Amino acid sequence: MTENDVQQSHGMHVARAGSRQAPPLLLIHGSGASGAFWNPVVPALAEHHHVIWVDLPGCGKSPEPSSYAVPDQAGRVADLLDGLGAGPVGVVGHSSGGYVATALAEGRPDLVASMALISSGPSLDALLPEPLLLKVLLAPPLGPLLWSIRSDSMIRRGISATCERAVEIPDEMVAGLQGITYRGVRAVLRENGAYLEERSLPDRLAALKLRLLVLFGAADPRWDPASARRYEAVPNARVEMLPGVGHVPMLEAPEKTGDLLLAFTAASRRGAP
Repeated sequence: MTENDVQQSHGMHVARAGSRQAPPLLLIHGSGASGAFWNPVVPALAEHHHVIWVDLPGCGKSPEPSSYAVPDQAGRVADLLDGLGAGPVGVVGHSSGGYVATALAEGRPDLVASMALISSGPSLDALLPEPLLLKVLLAPPLGPLLWSIRSDSMIRRGISATCERAVEIPDEMVAGLQGITYRGVRAVLRENGAYLEERSLPDRLAALKLRLLVLFGAADPRWDPASARRYEAVPNARVEMLPGVGHVPMLEAPEKTGDLLLAFTAASRRGAP
């Protein structure tokens, strides 16, 4: 897709689309991925929003950071938003991007107007066993060697292993996954676990009192889909299950995902329940 504006800022590759006068919407990708994972839904979102999406430090086209800790990543995103003069924003996080989004709201509540989480596991006990290909890629002793020689087709198989539906995986999505090192992805996973171990996501979000939308694929192979219901304990939360969808709704059901996000952001701006 064509990006309206691309730059490097605060150690991150940043892309923006839509009118700068429209309500800002920040998109944060998940572990080892990149901002390219949002490309299927950006055009629809940009019709109503000033959309900002990033490659988190160490991912995609962004250089490696000194720390992958979730609050540190969130702090860099806060600095970026301050630099852009964008805030408060609606924030959408996919998978572990939801942890960075939550940490952003914890550290800088003035920057976050509402939050949507897509396929963000609520706690470590909801994590399902890794698909075999990902398990081999991510674990020693073979992981470091295989990671360094990953082919585009292997990356495509890895993404497909997290999806329920047959999907066509764009080249830019594959290229974004080539950007993270084995050391980097292991650090991301370790820090995500530490963040959840300290406190579950529903507990953190209940304290924030934000308007919250949770989207979950009913066939998610990474997180127990039933665990999405734990978010119903969060005040002002709405949970939507997507039948026949796996871990990547933006890729598997982009139109439905975009429609749900737009309906949520519109209702949040109106103050509707």
